[in-house]
Amino acid sequence: MAFTVLVPSADAVPVFREVEGLRPVQYDVAAPLPPEAADAEALVVPIWPTESARAVVGRLPRLRLVQTLTAGVDGWRDVLPEGAVLSCARGAHGGSTAEWAMTALLTVYRQFPSFLALQAERRWEHRQVDTLQGKRVLVIGSGDLGNQLRRRLAAFDAVPTMVGRAARDGVHGVDALPELLPAQDAVVVVVPLTDETRGLVDAEFLARMPDGAILVNAARGPVVDTDALLAELTRGRLRAVLDVTDPEPLPADHPLWTAPGVIITPHVGGNSRGQEVRAFRVAAEQIAAFAAGRTPDNLVTGAY
Repeated sequence: MAFTVLVPSADAVPVFREVEGLRPVQYDVAAPLPPEAADAEALVVPIWPTESARAVVGRLPRLRLVQTLTAGVDGWRDVLPEGAVLSCARGAHGGSTAEWAMTALLTVYRQFPSFLALQAERRWEHRQVDTLQGKRVLVIGSGDLGNQLRRRLAAFDAVPTMVGRAARDGVHGVDALPELLPAQDAVVVVVPLTDETRGLVDAEFLARMPDGAILVNAARGPVVDTDALLAELTRGRLRAVLDVTDPEPLPADHPLWTAPGVIITPHVGGNSRGQEVRAFRVAAEQIAAFAAGRTPDNLVTGAY
C-alpha cells in the first residue's frame, strides 16, 4: 500500500512520484483539504510557516511525519502533534547559502559597494583593497551549510574554524566561543533558531570580536541581538552582512538600514534558481526512508 504524502505544490508531485512507494497528493493551505488527507501519514509543509499552513498540521488524523522544505524548522516545532516527528531539508540549500556567505565576505573585502558608488559617479579611483586569503573565519554551525562553507573558504585560502553545539573531531563546542572570538577576522553564523541559539550573538559575544571584524548572519534574525549589533556598528567597531534580521521583514524606518558598515539582503541566501526541486528531492528521500521504517537522516534532534 502506498504511503500518502500531502505536498504543497503541483511541482512537487512528479518529484515524489519518482520515489517508489510514495503517493503524493497536492493540497492548498487556503482551500479545503483533499479527501486523501484522512490517510496522509506525512505532510510536506510550505517554506514559510504562515498561520494557515501551521493549521494544516493539526487537521491530519494519521500524521506521523512533518517534513520541511528548509533546513530551519522554527515555526513548526510548537505545532507538532503528539507522536509525530519532524524532519528538515538539510542538504537542499546549503550550497546556495554558502555561496551567499562567500559573496558577503568577498563583497566587503573587495569593496564592491564603494566601487559601484564610484561607477555611478563615473569616477576612476585606483586603490588597494583587502583579500579573503589568509583570513581567520569562525563558522558557527557545523551541519551541511557549515561544512559547505568550510570547503569553500578553504578553496579561497582562508582559515576556517568550526563550532558546533558540542565538541567533536574537527569541531569546537559552543563553550569555546569566548576564547575563539578574539582571534577571528570574520564570524559566520549558520545555526538553526532554537532556545539555545536565540540571542547567541549578544553584546558580550560582539565585544569579544576584534576591531574591524565582520559578522555574517545567514541563520535567523533572532540569533543576533539587534540592539547590541547596532551599538557596535554605530561605533564603527564592527562590520556586518545580514541576510536575516530581527524584526523581519525589516521596517523601512528601522535604524539598521542606515547603520554604518552593514550590508543587508532580504533573506535570499537559499533562494536561488532550482531551490524548490532540490528541496522536494531531499524531502522525498527523507519521507521514503521513514515509510520504509528507517530513521530519516534529517530527523530533527536540536543539534547544530
